[in-house]
Amino acid sequence: MTPVPAVLVFDVNETLSDMRPLAGAFEDAGLPPGAASLWFSEVLRDGFALTTTGVNPDFVTIARDALLRHLAASPAPRDGEESADRILKVFKHLDLHPDVAPGVTALSQTAELVTLSNGSAAIAEALLESGGVRGLFAQCLSVQDAPRWKPAREAYDYAVRQIAREAQELMLVAVHPWDIHGAAAAGLRTAWINRTGAAYPSYFQAPEIEAEHLVGLADILTATED
Repeated sequence: MTPVPAVLVFDVNETLSDMRPLAGAFEDAGLPPGAASLWFSEVLRDGFALTTTGVNPDFVTIARDALLRHLAASPAPRDGEESADRILKVFKHLDLHPDVAPGVTALSQTAELVTLSNGSAAIAEALLESGGVRGLFAQCLSVQDAPRWKPAREAYDYAVRQIAREAQELMLVAVHPWDIHGAAAAGLRTAWINRTGAAYPSYFQAPEIEAEHLVGLADILTATED
């Protein structure tokens, strides 16, 4: 029987937050369909690149710079500063995925809940507060206070220290395979949320648990308790 973890550590961007409204914000700014996904991937890529050189960058600083460059390269450029600010405002005020509130409510009955984001703790706090579930989370942690971004081991080690548990007592919950791989390499248990039915990359360490959504994860962990 799989033991229930003492603490569930949730990634925030895309795992908890529904980023689909960003596509409309990008199109309103004159950017092509798909630009939002490309932008977010570039923000992660450049953040990872900086962190490998020993820099712990600010997420929003990278995000805004990347937005300005996308807007400047648009065939129908608009006021870049204002458009970037409008897009970031949408990013900072996203809603939770529909499965999150019922999922974390059920999961809070089995484990302590914490977030660990490459973004700011304030954005995570606001997201959870607006979704009515902030009270279910013991802490909102950010890599801004750690030596490096996820998936560097130092980010997960930071969470372990803040939570004051052993790494193997923590389970990272994320939609990103790179995050799952990083957490597993740092000694955490892992649960991959696969809302899209995607194939998991063979070159990353496989998750211990795969679930379609957070309600499904709660069902799996509850079943292991019986």
